[in-house]
Amino acid sequence: MANFELSCGLPPGPDFAALVELAEELGYTRAWVFDSAPLWEDSFVHLALAAERTTRIGLGTAVLIPQQRSVMAMASGIATIARISGGRFRACFGTGFTSRFAMGQSPMTINALADYFGAVRKLLAGQTVILDGKPARMLHADGISEPRPIEVPLWLSVLGPRGAALAGDVADGVIGPPHATLPTATIASGTVLDPGEDRGSDRVREAIGPWRVVGWHTAYSGGGAEAVDAKPGGQAWRKALEALAPEGERHLLTFEGHVTHLPDRDRELLEHIDVNTLVGGAADVGRQLAGLADTGFHEIIYTPSGPDVARELRAFASVREQ
Repeated sequence: MANFELSCGLPPGPDFAALVELAEELGYTRAWVFDSAPLWEDSFVHLALAAERTTRIGLGTAVLIPQQRSVMAMASGIATIARISGGRFRACFGTGFTSRFAMGQSPMTINALADYFGAVRKLLAGQTVILDGKPARMLHADGISEPRPIEVPLWLSVLGPRGAALAGDVADGVIGPPHATLPTATIASGTVLDPGEDRGSDRVREAIGPWRVVGWHTAYSGGGAEAVDAKPGGQAWRKALEALAPEGERHLLTFEGHVTHLPDRDRELLEHIDVNTLVGGAADVGRQLAGLADTGFHEIIYTPSGPDVARELRAFASVREQ
């Protein structure tokens, strides 16, 4: 099989630490935690719990949303997890499309992301930065935190030429399209079939559905009625959503259950989802992963979903044995 790291991505919630323990037992390289305050519990709290219960597996954020925390709070949180995990932590930042839209806001601009990212890096290095018009620095005394500089790989999740250029200048790696100079990870959903199982089975659709319906969510949030109506089942999905809330509150429903649960209107889309990509026997899925690696991805972040995430983690780990 092609040389790549197989990691997993999970939402912060009651099962997170136990699932990271399982992922470590199964040989996953890293466990990445999602970060969205409107959707899930606090990612740093769950990273700390997982760090205490594991010894080998790497930990990462996919991805931190800058506008959810002040620059200083973010730097302190990163420093905390870096210490508790014994240097196993990697922090990746994004502009917060889903998280921001779920609150009726626009994602931050690339320039704002660059400023925030640079300030966090300087704080972790022990430098003084200007925050809210005043000089600021991490003042943690010896024994309260690791001494600066605190060495944590800082990644970016960015798209397009401007994002790629920014990452090339300031980041240690990227979640996104293959980068010309930086190690790159991609997020992928899928499921390994049981012997004799049909890829169109109800189990398969329930397992991969929470991720595979996201295309309808993003079409509606980014392009409105015209964009989502152009997708199979999109018009019926949109009308079901719009019947539940006035225009100014529909952002509260668009990403309901995002990548973890299926509201009834999303379940109606299951007949339209892709049941071919990264769905198959272990050998078939392994070949598809190798194809991703051949295009330039150094790490593949498998994002299990559905009613039995532990089953999905175990089954997907088997592709490494092929």
